[in-house]
Amino acid sequence: MTGSVLAFPTPASLGSLDHYIQAVNRFPLLSAGDEAALARRWRDHEDLDAARQLVLSHLRLVVAVSRGYLGYGLPQNDLIQEGNVGLMKAVRRFDPERGVRLVSFALHWIKAEMHEYILRNWRLVKVATTKAQRKLFFNLRSMKTTSHALSRTEAAAIAKELGVKPEEVVEMETRLSGRDVTLDPTPTDDDEHSYSPIAWLTDTSDEPAQILERRQQQELRADGLKGALARLDPRSRRIIEARWLKESEPATLQELADEYGVSAERIRQIEAKALKVMRGTMREAA
Repeated sequence: MTGSVLAFPTPASLGSLDHYIQAVNRFPLLSAGDEAALARRWRDHEDLDAARQLVLSHLRLVVAVSRGYLGYGLPQNDLIQEGNVGLMKAVRRFDPERGVRLVSFALHWIKAEMHEYILRNWRLVKVATTKAQRKLFFNLRSMKTTSHALSRTEAAAIAKELGVKPEEVVEMETRLSGRDVTLDPTPTDDDEHSYSPIAWLTDTSDEPAQILERRQQQELRADGLKGALARLDPRSRRIIEARWLKESEPATLQELADEYGVSAERIRQIEAKALKVMRGTMREAA
């Protein structure tokens, strides 16, 4: 069953939403017996005309449900279109033998499609992804008694009624009261002083020019270090390498003193002199 085969009316095809509502209200409601007979024709024989009659007789239900979601600022036309998709899914799955009228069964599917549409389009950033968040998203506004921020007691009461945590209520209230902020620069009369959030998120540390510059600096430092070490006598070079260039734990002054048979103070003096020579050599190379 597809919309193209059944050719249902849409607000666009009828020119306006008002004309669409007038048209769908003209379709007759079905008795329980007629509804069950049509549902069996669709279930047993995939009779598209039977499915079409089931859908057309319930289009006014979709319009009624859509009115409950106008507060989210989305076009009612689009809400109706999404709700009609849910209605067709309901007709496809409807079993007349369960003793439930199609209007009750379809309500869940209609709302589900509208909910998905609202969550996709209400904000650029998704505000409800978990089951608890979705429940809060569609109930919190109607449960608040004032426009002010919820008190701790009010949040706890709402949380208890919806079966969620109080902190989830507070978080959803914050999300609903926020707004989207564009990351792109907003043109102004003075572009020189125009800022936007994207400017604060920009990271130039990994741009090709910066990567090349850092690599060149590292190479220069490495070459300068090699040249500076080459200026030292073997004992001084050994002390510097053991104290400053070892990847593992550096040697202590006493360990080197024991190695060369001198005092730790003498090793410290040799180290200080070697570092002074190296700094001078590296400054010359720079």
